[in-house]
Amino acid sequence: MVKPATLIRQYKKHSSGFKDWDQASHADKWLLFPENVGPNLSIDEVSMSNGELYTLLTNKSGKGRKGSLVASIQGTRTRDLAWVLLKLPARLRATILEISMDMAKNIESAVREVFFNAKIVTDRFHVVQLAQRCLQQVRIQQWRKELENENEEMALAHKFGQKYRPEELVNGDTPKQLLARCRFSLMKFDSQIKDNNQWLRLRTAFERYPELEQAYRHTLQLREIFNLKDRRVAQIRLDAWIKKSKDKCFKEFYSAAKSLKWHRETILNFFDNRTTNASAESFNARIKLFRANQKGVRDTKFFLFRICKLYA
Repeated sequence: MVKPATLIRQYKKHSSGFKDWDQASHADKWLLFPENVGPNLSIDEVSMSNGELYTLLTNKSGKGRKGSLVASIQGTRTRDLAWVLLKLPARLRATILEISMDMAKNIESAVREVFFNAKIVTDRFHVVQLAQRCLQQVRIQQWRKELENENEEMALAHKFGQKYRPEELVNGDTPKQLLARCRFSLMKFDSQIKDNNQWLRLRTAFERYPELEQAYRHTLQLREIFNLKDRRVAQIRLDAWIKKSKDKCFKEFYSAAKSLKWHRETILNFFDNRTTNASAESFNARIKLFRANQKGVRDTKFFLFRICKLYA
């Protein structure tokens, strides 16, 4: 019987073609496939191994199969990204009309420098995620207060030799449990909550913590903007949301609002073709699944070679 390690070694050194790969010398730094360029691209970063980040440029029309990978570049530095992407012929770069991405300004700077005709679209899911993090911050702040209250009550009970009994709310949770368990319910629209226990938990949380409901409704208002079809109406609603976020009632949202203001134009570009960065996120998930199936990455160059065989 042939040992698995022997088969792997045989494939790597002889059968795979890795030994004669023309991009082997710089594969761990950058890879480029001009033949895969299309008018609509996505760009995102992914961790290949040991936390090392690689920026991947992909073609949306490839649909995560062969012909999807356009470029792989180690790191996310603007200078490095631009240096590699400028190797693409100018005539090809001129044909790129739209690039979707997250809210990373360093990557955006490189994209603007290289793809002079491309319209940048900020991914709607990253915008909503930013607001969701602010909402969760409100929840966590209340959870910390309840934790302090519980500690004080336990210390007081201990001082007087009494048995501590936590407050039990109408749904059976303690205040601390209520705030911990409503985390995922806060990520949904009211109409999406079908479970009666989840609904009761959320209603109880809103009655006890009005500021949490305020933050929840404010987050939903941002999410609802992306259901609009008209860019002009969306612009008015987005500007109103940013302005409202500066109110003292929404101090946790203030930094997020400032960030959205800087990305305002690229966020609004979504309403032209309703483009998202879902294809890049899906491609990243494929890379991570492949890495998991290989039980990690031992040889980065060979791993990238196999990625290219599958997707380039």
